[in-house]
This record gives sequence, C-alpha cells and structure tokens, in this order.
Amino acid sequence: MTARMLAIYGKGGIGKSFTTSNLTARLAFDGYRVLQLGCDPKHDSCNTIFGGHSLPTLGEVWRSFKDQGSEDKLEVGDIIYRNQLAPNVPIFGCEIGGPDVGRGCGGQGISHGFKVLERLGMNEWQLDYIVMDFLGDVVCGGFATPLARSLAEEVIIVVGHDRQSLYAANNIAQAARYFQSMGGSTQLLGLIVNRDDGTDTADIFAAASGLPILARVPLNHRVRVLADACQLALEVEEFDAIFSDLAGRIARREIPPCLNYQPLSYNEFLEVFGAQEPSGRPTSATKADLFGGETFASMSLLPEFALTPVRQVYVTDPDQRRVQEMMEAIGIHVTGLDRGQAEGITVTSGATEIRIGEPEDLEPKLAFLSALTRTGQTFSLIDVRYADAPSYR
Repeated sequence: MTARMLAIYGKGGIGKSFTTSNLTARLAFDGYRVLQLGCDPKHDSCNTIFGGHSLPTLGEVWRSFKDQGSEDKLEVGDIIYRNQLAPNVPIFGCEIGGPDVGRGCGGQGISHGFKVLERLGMNEWQLDYIVMDFLGDVVCGGFATPLARSLAEEVIIVVGHDRQSLYAANNIAQAARYFQSMGGSTQLLGLIVNRDDGTDTADIFAAASGLPILARVPLNHRVRVLADACQLALEVEEFDAIFSDLAGRIARREIPPCLNYQPLSYNEFLEVFGAQEPSGRPTSATKADLFGGETFASMSLLPEFALTPVRQVYVTDPDQRRVQEMMEAIGIHVTGLDRGQAEGITVTSGATEIRIGEPEDLEPKLAFLSALTRTGQTFSLIDVRYADAPSYR
C-alpha cells in the first residue's frame, strides 16, 4: 500500500510539532501505522512521541556513511526509528535535519533527504500515514518540496491569532495555488488555530481567504507544561477529544479539499487587522540625514572584480564538478549534488530534482535542460539519464 501523505505547515514557533505529534499519536492509538517526518533543521519534531529522545538525523547519518565511502549501504534502520506509545501501539519517526546554523542551506538538506527516503523505498513502506512537519515561513525552495513535487496529498496550516503566523499562512496558500497552476495535485484542507485565546483574528482571515478552520486548540497551562516536558497533550481529556475528532475526520476523509480559497493581496491582508498601506512611496533618506551635514566623497573601497554566484555545493569528484560547471553555465543554480551506484549523478536545484545519470552524452543532456529553462516554467523532476528519451514533470 502507499501511505497517505499529509504536510503540516506554519511559521516557526506556532506549534507545528505540538500539533503534528498529538495528531500522529492519536492516529497511532486509533490503530493506524504512522510515520512522523520532521522537516526542520532544528530536528525537534519527534521528541514528544519518543519520550524526549532527540533522534539522530538523516543528514548526519548519511554524511557519516559518505565520509566512509559507504553511503550506498545506508538502510532504513539507520534513519527510521520506532517507539511504543503503549503496548501494541507503535509509532515511527524520522528527522531529516539540516546543517548547523550559518553553515549551509536548510532547504538543500530537505531536498536531499527526500531523495534518500525515496531510494530506500518510502513509496512502498507498509504505512497508513506519513505526516510531515514543515517550516512555513522560509522561502527556500527545499521547504516547498511537498507542494512543488506533489509529495503531500493534503496540507494543513497551523496559525494563531497573530499577524506573523497568518502572514506565513497566506504565503503558503499562495505557494499552493502557484504549484497547482503548474500541474501540482497537493490540496489545502484548511487551518488549525493553535493557542486559541478566544479572539477572532484568525476567523477574519479565514473568512477573507476562504480557508476553513478545521480545529481550535485552546491555551492551557497544563498542556504547555506537558509539551515542555516532551509529553503528549492527549493526557488532558479536552485535548484528547480535539485530536480524536480531527484524526477521525481525516481518516474518514470527511474534510474535503478547499478549492475556492483565494490568497490575499498585501492590502487585503492588512484589512484583516483594520489597517491599510499608506498611499505613495516612503520618504527617501538624504545624505544630510546619514552624514550629519558633513561632506563625503565617494570612493572605491574594494578592488573591481566580477560578481559570481556563491556556490552552495563543493565537490571533488571530477565528473560531478564538470556537471556542476555545465549546469551553472546555462543558468541553473546547483543546491545539491549526489552520485549513487544505481542512478548515477543527481542534481538538486531548489525544489527541482534533475537526474543526470552517468557522465556520458552531457552535451545533449544539457542542451535539453537549457531549452527547458528558457520556457520559464517550474519543474519538480527532470530526468535526462537517457539522452534520447528525456522526461519531466
């Protein structure tokens, strides 16, 4: 069977991991086989369903195998973990992880992580659900992977009554609409209002955008203490009822896809908060403002040099380096480069996976890629392993 894939999105700190963990746990208690997939460099999504354990991340495990030249020997048990929530109630978890702060691109780690999972047969695992916990206030292409590649069947957005979380929700809705226009199949189900304090800001946004509110999770001191201690909120009867109802409606497919939502323009968004953007442009600063009336003669502080894009990937393999240079020459920014025995060279560019295969016939392969880039379209997968039969979607 193929697992039903859900993505839980929302801004950092809004309670995505709290929501995801209690939802996956409730589904597990209801008898479903569930994998929770943490898709945030902080890699703290699964802590609660594993009793406080911080799971080794896919990224760090893969890098340790790669350092030994044995990445092709990576197995499911090296990155997927199992816990018993109760007797005969198993739950599975995986943290994709990412680079340390300031040391790399988190989105690249997400894109690479999904490639590893797919190579390990994710589409054939005997699971009922894979629930992905995704950061939603980052624009990097890797974090749009479930939308760009239609990996998620459905998306739920966690919000509060604050402007920042609703702004992020509006951006996620815009991304979903864009990828649907490009042929994507992922559907939005609606919003979960977390830390509901009884005000109505999220309700006003929901009415304006057409996104339904699926559940409300109230503020509760005891639940906050439980969450801080990596314990499930299901211990509290009111919260168990909330997540039981939500899990049941999801399982019975009683929540229809939201088809008629409309992401808000900036001015429409401000109206939710009773505000509006002033007319005209902001006032420009003057030299007198910045230099205090002192004269300043501009000078060249740096020697003249040609600006080139900063590389995110550095490789030593000559074939991979040649592919990277040829990709950059036709304007494709490489955010990930990998080489495996089965598929050869695979390039990631944002949320797009490009399968090059063996470093043969590179000229016709790159010519095809160059033609695709000139169309201005967005693709989730381009396969040119066989130069005479390329494919894309």
